[in-house]
Amino acid sequence: MAPPNKYSPEFREEAVRLALSSSKTVTEVGRELGMNPETLRGWVKKHQEKQEPAPGSVLTAGERARLKELERRNRELEMEVSFLKKCTVHFAKDPR
Repeated sequence: MAPPNKYSPEFREEAVRLALSSSKTVTEVGRELGMNPETLRGWVKKHQEKQEPAPGSVLTAGERARLKELERRNRELEMEVSFLKKCTVHFAKDPR
């Protein structure tokens, strides 16, 4: 049987709010509240997992990799277009 919770849900919510809104680290906030910082860190992590990210604010690792690949491909295509434009100008000047 699990032991009863040491902290009330209201205390947990307030502690998480303090940790997220403060300029201090989670460890500092936890120590100020007289609790284990790792406990507070776990609460903050659970809170952040529950929150839905704002559209476009967070990219997954797969999305970041795809974005990087697309940016690389875009640079390659821009170089090819630039080269073809130069070739067009060269051959337009020298009709054979």
